[in-house]
Amino acid sequence: MKYLIIGLGNPGDKYAETRHNIGFKVVESLAKELGGSFALNKQAEVAEVKFKGRTLILIKPTTYMNLSGKAVNYWMQAEKIQRENIVVITDDLALPFGKLRMKGKGSDGGHNGLKDIQATLNSQEYSRLRFGVGNDFFKGQQVDYVLGEWTEEEKETLSERIDIAKEFVKSYATIGLNMTMTNWNNK
Repeated sequence: MKYLIIGLGNPGDKYAETRHNIGFKVVESLAKELGGSFALNKQAEVAEVKFKGRTLILIKPTTYMNLSGKAVNYWMQAEKIQRENIVVITDDLALPFGKLRMKGKGSDGGHNGLKDIQATLNSQEYSRLRFGVGNDFFKGQQVDYVLGEWTEEEKETLSERIDIAKEFVKSYATIGLNMTMTNWNNK
């Protein structure tokens, strides 16, 4: 069984420690834990890892956030992975910092990466793991906030929250969406 795990973010050192790149952070940590390493390939950095008999194709699109759908579509086709076996990991302003929530479908919530994926797939029905980054910004400062770096206070618990995000992904690959939502959405 194969799964495509998409961490959303922007390529380059300039964005590495920003809130918008939490998807990259989660898949990087998962690759490290499961003994994989990323290599630049078509439209993404890609790592293939195994977990409990499942193959997880981890990608970090190099298309920049606003064109994430292009990389997602390419890797779904290249690896012959159906939409029900993909998870998109994304930052979410509507959730408090560190809150994690998995859903099987939904709107893009104003997120440009999700907007492009939905337009490319022509569907809102794909799993996503939303990682709360909070909304501690003034009106009109949303872009600066998501492209800003974590506060010292956030950094203190960030790795613990990333570890829980990895558990969501591993659970999804082994027991499926519904059981993962039941077991993990309130952690």
